[in-house]
Amino acid sequence: MLFERIPTRLAGIVAAVVLAACGEQHRPAKPPVPEVGVGTRCRSSANCRDARARFSMLKRARVDGIVLRREFTEGSVVKQGQRLYTIDPAPYQARLDSAKASLAKAQANLVTASAQAARYDVLAASNAVSKQERDNTVAAEREAQADVTAAKASVRSAQIDLGYTSVVAPVGGQAGLSQVTPGAYVQASQATLMVTVQQLDPIYCTSTSRNRVSTD
Repeated sequence: MLFERIPTRLAGIVAAVVLAACGEQHRPAKPPVPEVGVGTRCRSSANCRDARARFSMLKRARVDGIVLRREFTEGSVVKQGQRLYTIDPAPYQARLDSAKASLAKAQANLVTASAQAARYDVLAASNAVSKQERDNTVAAEREAQADVTAAKASVRSAQIDLGYTSVVAPVGGQAGLSQVTPGAYVQASQATLMVTVQQLDPIYCTSTSRNRVSTD
């Protein structure tokens, strides 16, 4: 009886193993997990124009003086370089005139010093004057040249300050409320805030295709 049961049990085990193997072969394989990329693509420049960043530019006084006029409407759109205020230019015009006069005087002195140095060069060649006298004229000429350079710098500085009396918009955009009124005294040392101009500026759109960047 025992020897008759053993083959039957072995046959059942073998059959179960074969069926399990067949079931594994016919079971559908799991699909691979897809890789998903997330990004924003700019297909045209028109799409990029819809994305804009809003920022403000503060206009402050660059020179001291009395505000004569406000030359824009609060809340209006202004262009870059448009005049916003006029600060009294009279003191700065006077400084410029004085600087120009000093430059003219320095240039005249340079002409005289150069002519004298040239004469002493000739005299020194014939030993009519000492080497020390010739060196003195050369030094005087160089000093006169330095005076001309300094005078030109003063003229340029005065021109810049005079230009700052015309306060212009640093960028194009919407002007805010004026922080000063005509008759107010503004100071460059205090960086007096005069007005804020808000500008809409295009921002960058990044494409998922090879990290290309497009802008308006």
